[in-house]
Amino acid sequence: STSSGHSRDLTMAIPEKVSLFLLVVAWYLGNTGYNIYNKKALNLIHAHWTVAFAQLVVGVLWCIIMWGTGLRKAPRLTTKDWMSLAPIGLFAAAAHGGSVLALGAGAVSFAQIVKACEPVFAAVVALLVPPVETKPALAYLMLLVIVGGVGLACVKEGKGVEINYFAFGWASFANLAAALKGKLGKDKTHQLKAQKDKNMDSANVYAVMNILSALWTLIVVLGTEAGGLKGTWEHAVAEGAAGCKKDPLGAKCFSANDIIFNVVASGVFYYLYNEFAFAFTAKVGPVTSSVLNTLKRVIIIVVTSIIFGEIMDKNAMIGSAVAIAGTMFYSLAEMQGAKPKAH
Repeated sequence: STSSGHSRDLTMAIPEKVSLFLLVVAWYLGNTGYNIYNKKALNLIHAHWTVAFAQLVVGVLWCIIMWGTGLRKAPRLTTKDWMSLAPIGLFAAAAHGGSVLALGAGAVSFAQIVKACEPVFAAVVALLVPPVETKPALAYLMLLVIVGGVGLACVKEGKGVEINYFAFGWASFANLAAALKGKLGKDKTHQLKAQKDKNMDSANVYAVMNILSALWTLIVVLGTEAGGLKGTWEHAVAEGAAGCKKDPLGAKCFSANDIIFNVVASGVFYYLYNEFAFAFTAKVGPVTSSVLNTLKRVIIIVVTSIIFGEIMDKNAMIGSAVAIAGTMFYSLAEMQGAKPKAH
């Protein structure tokens, strides 16, 4: 009977591994697709908070369809639950908006290199925001490696330090927001997941965060870009038409439909890659997920550099490799430090 039990374990293990592999593939493809269509959309229209909002709206519509058709159980949250999640939603909105603005301001590769600094912000937030969490010494050492790598990537050969401060600032803002979201959201989401009657599995936790992010981002759009949006849109469409007159096959030739397509496609990829990433993390835990998230950055940097012709010099390549390796080893060091506490 033990041998039959053993073979049953094996047959269970194989589909599980296949499903994990497929989740990672979907996550990576989704994230790469998002970075490509997001950058294309941002290049076509200079209303970056509005693009960020539109991407979140695509996800909100997806949730409404899933819940409305009964394909997924809708969460059962009280007004009090929604209010308690609202601050976490604010940080989620800031993390998304900051990333979009950073990606719009400069090369995708540069924004991704700065985004690799997220563990540095997470470690500082863990020390400053109660309850205080300390990391192992090796993890803190890896943070220096990450910072060193990002610093090196900012040094251009023969030109000295060259930083796109707008991209750097927004990517750092996104890192801080993501760290605060992680710190403040951890306990709250665990509590809601534990209450089975609330239907808050990992997919619904993300869906609820997405709805709250959209609401917060809408407030920003109304306060910033909404007033001039009609003019911005008309200017973008006119620019595309002028580009088509000069060179019908050139990159600067686009129509209103191209803008809409890139924004919607980026929204679809954004929602899907996050959903797959959430599902994967729920199965394997945050550390494995963090390591794969690190490798994901390498793929994005390589693919977007090729597609958008973003030439990376030697320092940028070495610096990004060092920062990304540092991120991975930070995650592993953090895991080692967490092990004894589990007993």
